[in-house]
Amino acid sequence: MTKPPEKTKSVRKLRCAVYTRKSSEEGLEQEFNSLHAQREACEAYIASQRSEGWVLVRDQYDDGGISGGTLERPGLQRLMADIEDGLVDVVVVYKIDRLSRSLADFAKLVEVFDRNGVTFVSVTQSFNTTTSMGRLTLNILLSFAQFEREVTAERIRDKVAASRKKGMWMGGVPPFGYRVENRKLVVDEDSATHVRWIFARFLEIGSGTELAREITKRGIRTPRGNRIDKKYIYRMLSNRAYIGEAVHKGDSYPGEHDAIIDRETWGRVHAILQESPRKRAARTRAETPALLKGLLFGPEGAAFSPTHTRKGGRLYRYYVSQTVLKHGAGSCPIGRVPAGEIEAAVIEQLRAVFRQPEIVAGTWRAARTQDGDVTEADARAALQQLDPLWDELFPAEQARIVTLLVERVEIGTEGLSVRLRMDGLAGLAREMATDIGAAA
Repeated sequence: MTKPPEKTKSVRKLRCAVYTRKSSEEGLEQEFNSLHAQREACEAYIASQRSEGWVLVRDQYDDGGISGGTLERPGLQRLMADIEDGLVDVVVVYKIDRLSRSLADFAKLVEVFDRNGVTFVSVTQSFNTTTSMGRLTLNILLSFAQFEREVTAERIRDKVAASRKKGMWMGGVPPFGYRVENRKLVVDEDSATHVRWIFARFLEIGSGTELAREITKRGIRTPRGNRIDKKYIYRMLSNRAYIGEAVHKGDSYPGEHDAIIDRETWGRVHAILQESPRKRAARTRAETPALLKGLLFGPEGAAFSPTHTRKGGRLYRYYVSQTVLKHGAGSCPIGRVPAGEIEAAVIEQLRAVFRQPEIVAGTWRAARTQDGDVTEADARAALQQLDPLWDELFPAEQARIVTLLVERVEIGTEGLSVRLRMDGLAGLAREMATDIGAAA
């Protein structure tokens, strides 16, 4: 009985690229030079591995007259590009140093090899990463390369730390308000003016959100042309470069550059920043309250509550009927009204009251029953003072006066009516008369 024919073992084809390099240009003009010798040895080695499926690729990757201390070599760059394109399986060199003289660079090349499944062979040093011994040798070399990288990184970190302690600028994007000249920070007066205004304005309002809106309205942008938002503002307010310091790992040192912000302003700003953001937000809202909160009522007697929404970075305020909040849209003929419009209408009625003599006379009579020292002339002068001064009052003071003077505001489909507090008018007249008398 005849035996069946044995199956031939299929061998995977491995495309081999030869890389050659010579540091100097001396001898390259010869008909048979060092690059030819390296290539001949490598091609002979590939031919000896033909049974393993090794085949030579047609392209030649040669670098003549280029040092092995750099990766910027035309032949090497072409080889790496072909590797990334999947055209090479094995890289063959005469010696390891032909590929690179730097362990760090060699490690970078091996990373590309590994990522693309490419092996590496040195024909004169029995170095072949297709075998387990070759891979062990490679790992030892890479360990030394990693050690070299870490030592270099430590030296760089130590140098940066030492330079920072001397207050030197160590590169990067300069803070808003500075520019770099001769590797040093220099105050840019145009943008420094904006920085000083931002710090001063934050002291006044204590709100990064409100400050960001004002900055946008003014058209102030970063040196790169980006919009300045709340996060950017808080980074600015915490950047110690503005008080002339250099910071390294949380420690501050006197810088070589000039300060833009004085230390008193810095201290006052950070006293605000140390406060809870919720408390600051609540205080900001309290300083700009809804003028008619608790005073505005609809046709059926339902109260209107203040609310707001944001669109495109703008704040829109409204008063919404409680009936709508409880039963949905359509349950109230008014529904909601713009806060600015209804508040302006009420304030206009109040200012008209201040100009009417009959109202002033009634106020004086009410005040006289409680305080005999207040004359009709005092009451008239006091209330008439409010008309031109109104726009200069702070929002909180305006809200206090509205609460003092207005008992109820009723809004309907036909318009609105304002019910005044006569005792509030009298009390306000006494306050104003006292202030006028003190000023005199």
